[in-house]
Amino acid sequence: MQKNYTKNLSVLLLGTLFISTSGVLGRYIAMPAEAIILCRAFLAAIFIYIFCRVQKISFKINSAKDKRSFLMGGFLMGAHWVTYFYALKLSNVALAMLSIYTYPIITVFIEPFFSKKKIDRIHILMAILVLVGVYNLIPEFSIENTYLQGILLGILSAFFYALRNLMVKEDVKKYNGSMLMFYQMVIISVLLLPTLFFSDYSNIESQLPWLLLVALLTTAIGHTLMVNSLQHFSATKASIISSIQPIFGIIIAFIFVNEIPSSSTFIGGSLILLTVIIESVRSKK
Repeated sequence: MQKNYTKNLSVLLLGTLFISTSGVLGRYIAMPAEAIILCRAFLAAIFIYIFCRVQKISFKINSAKDKRSFLMGGFLMGAHWVTYFYALKLSNVALAMLSIYTYPIITVFIEPFFSKKKIDRIHILMAILVLVGVYNLIPEFSIENTYLQGILLGILSAFFYALRNLMVKEDVKKYNGSMLMFYQMVIISVLLLPTLFFSDYSNIESQLPWLLLVALLTTAIGHTLMVNSLQHFSATKASIISSIQPIFGIIIAFIFVNEIPSSSTFIGGSLILLTVIIESVRSKK
């Protein structure tokens, strides 16, 4: 039993580590955000399709309602990725990833619109804690400050991610996770096809190795490992463990692009991650 737990925990941590590489790769790839996302989604769709065929996973969608849900989920996932990659370009890995981790608290406030749940008073206090954390991340309150722009885009990205998770919540119960990811990658690719006419793809050949890496390592393998780990862990426990993702991202950024977070980033990031852990523990109880 202990051996299986250790193995399953290792798979979850490995998936979290792979997903954490998106920050560094997003800053390293010398292409516009929308161009990176199109290439990432298209290549990931190929990798995930091959995986699903090998595993004999069905691609059948059961109803028109589910098709609409898939479409909206893909749109929101694409919006989440594009805004996140712009946040990376405007700020740095630490600020962008920590801004993204406001999504659990955002989820708390928008979930009542999708269910009969009421907002808990403690969540208001936690939201204030998150705001204090974000305040510590911002070096200067000026809309012209690129770091502030990056943080605001990171929070917008977190909103899209929270909304997407709530909208596809029922789909996860009915369909295989890899199959869901495949359709989302296809939808993102189709939606971003117009960028071929106005975005800059001139250096795609030189960036192809990095694009393949973010598509295979970060998206196809990372997300597949994360989804598969939910067979062995509750969603709550998995979210607690995956809260280490920004820490992985900051460490990877320090090693590969020499980004050293400031003391205020550590303080703000700690407050944001603290609220995530507290909410996860409270949900488990």
